[in-house]
Amino acid sequence: MTINDIRKSYLDFFEAQSHAVVPSSNIVPENDPTTLFTGSGMQPMVPYLLGETHPKGTRIVDSQKCFRTQDIEEVGDNRHTTFFEMLGNWSLGDYFKKDQLTWLFTFLTSELGLPAERLYATVFSGNKSLGIDQDDESVDIWKKLFSDAGVRAEAKKHAEEKGMQGGRIFYYDETKNWWSRAGVPDNMPPGEPGGPDSEVFYDFGEDRGFHELSEWKDQPCHVNCDCGRFIEIGNSVFMEFQKQEDGSFEPLAHKNVDFGGGLERIGAAVLDNPDVFRTTGFMPIIRFLEEKTKRSYDEIEVQHSFRVIADHVRAAVMMASDGVRPSNKEQGYFLRRVIRRGIRYAKLVNIDESILSDLVPIVAKIYADVYPEVAVNAQELATVLSQEEAKFSKALDRGLAEIEKLPKIDGVMAFKLYETYGFPFELTQEIAAERGQPLERREFDDARAAHAKKSRTASAGRFKGGLQDSSEITTQYHTATHLLHAALRKVLGDHVQQKGSHITAERARFDFSHGQALSEDELNAVESQINKWIAAALPMTAQTLLKQTALKAGALAFFVEKYPDEVTVYTIGKDPDTDWISKELCGGPHVENTGEIPPIEVFKEQASSSGVRRVYLRAR
Repeated sequence: MTINDIRKSYLDFFEAQSHAVVPSSNIVPENDPTTLFTGSGMQPMVPYLLGETHPKGTRIVDSQKCFRTQDIEEVGDNRHTTFFEMLGNWSLGDYFKKDQLTWLFTFLTSELGLPAERLYATVFSGNKSLGIDQDDESVDIWKKLFSDAGVRAEAKKHAEEKGMQGGRIFYYDETKNWWSRAGVPDNMPPGEPGGPDSEVFYDFGEDRGFHELSEWKDQPCHVNCDCGRFIEIGNSVFMEFQKQEDGSFEPLAHKNVDFGGGLERIGAAVLDNPDVFRTTGFMPIIRFLEEKTKRSYDEIEVQHSFRVIADHVRAAVMMASDGVRPSNKEQGYFLRRVIRRGIRYAKLVNIDESILSDLVPIVAKIYADVYPEVAVNAQELATVLSQEEAKFSKALDRGLAEIEKLPKIDGVMAFKLYETYGFPFELTQEIAAERGQPLERREFDDARAAHAKKSRTASAGRFKGGLQDSSEITTQYHTATHLLHAALRKVLGDHVQQKGSHITAERARFDFSHGQALSEDELNAVESQINKWIAAALPMTAQTLLKQTALKAGALAFFVEKYPDEVTVYTIGKDPDTDWISKELCGGPHVENTGEIPPIEVFKEQASSSGVRRVYLRAR
């Protein structure tokens, strides 16, 4: 079965059990400022688990796109991925343990054909201090399900110390078999819902020697150990409790079921192969890499790199498809990080040209049936990746060449690589670890703080106006915002007033007063006007004037009251008194002539707040 077959089979199966099939939510959660990405299938369902009425009823099923930032550095083994799909079904105060576990077992064994003797279950061992009993009800359900399938099923405890003990069902404490958004019960804030869960594991076989050949060979093997023999393929959460102000737990008004199963991991179980990268969700990408490098994925030397590239390009395409763009913060930071990490690992297998953008059509084909928008926007997505590849490739080459010269990488050198070449700390840290030179983030942050302190001392008061630094490109972008302000007033009207800005070496963000979204024609007119002024090579003149004199002369100011009585006025034009297109109070720095600014594009426009719009510009 392909990944698409498994997904469809799951949705069809639960639809037959009267579940409403709902589409995946965006990978960037809506109206949830607490998290950058949808990291689990239940995130979009939280309001309904807490009591809101779902418009589709009390039985829901879906396959949710997810991205987990914490797994980026884990990618490279046979089971960790950053982007994945979580198959999910929910009972919102409807069915409970018996129906859930029965349907899940039936789906896995009858629909997917997994042998019952390869499946194992875990349940909650209880917590007396919380007044929550061990989950014997689930144990009884599992015993009957296994027995009906002809499999002997004994329940065992203390597997971490005693191993398998011939068991089929295992009790674990709240660190393994309790679920809430905040983790274990002690970490849950008052009002947070949670409950015991029951996980299902697939056994790839004791005879394959996973445990004997691993670093855990001297420890007891059990379903939750990390030797690779077992893989979790599903988790049924029985969300029935809510934490109180006094730390106790009370039953929710309605008992809910929240199931999540990793699609790619289930695919690995169907293949009876512990490598999720051999599923159809990855193999088309890996086949491309094999052709490009003339190397086989079976070669141990290239597996790690192939896995990183395959995972990261898939994650990058799916993030970009849902509107994320590379940047230095929030979601864009992680998109940039996986793209750049993918580029680095491509070089490790001697792929020097840009290839991530070439992989976009392959990813689009993988998801053509379920996420057709990826194929529709494939050209735009390829452009996003190719631009980032082009931007980073030179920096990567320079940084790698510099690293080769270093006998030891420490925090100071890591910051120097970042400051000089734009080389990401995370890549430096990875390379250092590969050389047996562990590098802590604290060392890098200390070097960065020391540099910032020195810079502030050296140039106190020089750089204002939302600038991140004083680099040449930042100075150019800062001056370009003056042109942007003037162009917006010319195209939209004199009601336009600057409301804020933030400028980095990669783009300028500019907020301004305006009551509605700009049309495409208006945006084109603004961009065209700015580039005409850049091409005209207009001089920039600085004058020191009394504030009131400057304002009477037509100078604009953002937050007039913040300026002292004596101000610096920057004017763009042939004559600062009679022939100018921009005159503003500002703290600098600026170019001396608009001809020093590269041609720019206005690449994004959106609402910032009520009555305030936001635009972004960058060099073409």
